[in-house]
Amino acid sequence: MSGIRRQSLISSAVIYVGFAIGLLNVYLFTKDGIFEKEQFGLYNAFIAVALMMMAFSGLGMPAYLNKFFPYYQSHRPEKQNEQFSLALLISLTGFALIALLGWLGKDLVIHKYGTNAPDLITYYGWLFPLGLGMTLFALLEAWAWNHQRSVMTNLLKELIWRLYITGLILAYGAGWIDFPAFIHAFSMSYLLIASFLLIHLLSTGKLTFYFRISPLTKRLKRSIISLCVFVFFGMAVLQLALVFDSLVISSLLQGALAQLAVYSLAQNMAAVIQAPQRGLVSASIPPLAKAWKEKKLHEIQRIYQRSSINQLIFATGLLSLFILDFQEGIEAVGLQPSYQAAFPVILILGTAKLIDMGTGLNTQIIQTSTRWRFELWSGIMLLIITLPTSYWLTKSQGIQGTAMAQLISITSYNLIRIIFLWKNFSLFPFTRQTIIPLLLGIGSYALTRLVTDPLSGWTALITQSIFFISVYAGSIYHLELSPDVKPVWNTVKKKLGFAR
Repeated sequence: MSGIRRQSLISSAVIYVGFAIGLLNVYLFTKDGIFEKEQFGLYNAFIAVALMMMAFSGLGMPAYLNKFFPYYQSHRPEKQNEQFSLALLISLTGFALIALLGWLGKDLVIHKYGTNAPDLITYYGWLFPLGLGMTLFALLEAWAWNHQRSVMTNLLKELIWRLYITGLILAYGAGWIDFPAFIHAFSMSYLLIASFLLIHLLSTGKLTFYFRISPLTKRLKRSIISLCVFVFFGMAVLQLALVFDSLVISSLLQGALAQLAVYSLAQNMAAVIQAPQRGLVSASIPPLAKAWKEKKLHEIQRIYQRSSINQLIFATGLLSLFILDFQEGIEAVGLQPSYQAAFPVILILGTAKLIDMGTGLNTQIIQTSTRWRFELWSGIMLLIITLPTSYWLTKSQGIQGTAMAQLISITSYNLIRIIFLWKNFSLFPFTRQTIIPLLLGIGSYALTRLVTDPLSGWTALITQSIFFISVYAGSIYHLELSPDVKPVWNTVKKKLGFAR
């Protein structure tokens, strides 16, 4: 676990710096006098649609790289390993088909979104460079993870990409570029970081191109095709479920892009809660794949339970901080007052993220297991729950209904997967200590409110944050709820120069 802990710690540090820059970007998007709400909504609609393109055009190739990498590594010389080259050709073919369907289906998109989100139609063609960049980066990212380069991928995706967006925002705010130029440059952003990652892998000798099909691929052909077909449909279904909230808001609600802007603020805040998961996922996939290959269920169970308690500790603390600070924060930093409407959405989406984090790495465990086909069936179940609940709750309750649909869907989805792993492999994420971070979060929140209630503005924002972190983090440390807490803290102290 120490290797996973080290990589996930470094990745999480990079991700949190990236998220800090991301929050700065959100602040600049939502501050008075720079962007209209409709423009921020369009930016987020672009991301939602491009993610869908990536899910469909990838054709399961990242999962193919993750699942079969140990086999190619064991049986093929490094310079005669065709795995990445094969995955690249298939993904590019998939994207070409998606682009063709997008061109043929433009009239349908105009009919569906032309009334409530007309700007999405205006810049429709620029969705495709963004989708291509995401597709290529996902492929390169999976390859880099398997070469223990998760820190580099997170540096590019979580930090460099956000700094690039910051530069575009500042250029637009200063009047150096107009909004069409902003969208054009934004649409090229993932192609840019994918190029950087490609150059890094080539220059370090971790990537070579080889286009001859080996006997190993021929022998594994049936397993590879089965995996890719199931994972493709599973990931496409899952991604549709995850971005359907943005799509349904854009389609159903009047002033759709303005509504999406408020919802997107809540999404961005809630996404910060999941930052540790992103670092942990990238570091854990190679050890999980190896543990399944060597049939070490005890090692998988250890990773499963530690990922659950570690993520739950972080998620509970961050959600409590957001609930404490959001309303004072909106007023203190001078965001448009209409963004106060995001508070209940943050509360609901944050709870959904907490549940997703607290259930551990069930997705990665299933994907690397012998029962990876369940990824498709659980994704279909998620979609069956998400589509009707999102549609009806959004139509009846607006963006709060959309958030509630996400909470219902994510809770059901994780419950199904917990039961599956328990029934099939006797793997379970929870221990007797699982409830303790939740109780500590509630108690620390209540105590902080009691102590700092008379304060307001920046004084309240700073004082209640410091007080809450001291109480909550101190309690977690002294109770030793996870074997990783003290090693992580000691590592942080050493890096900061507070300990030898």
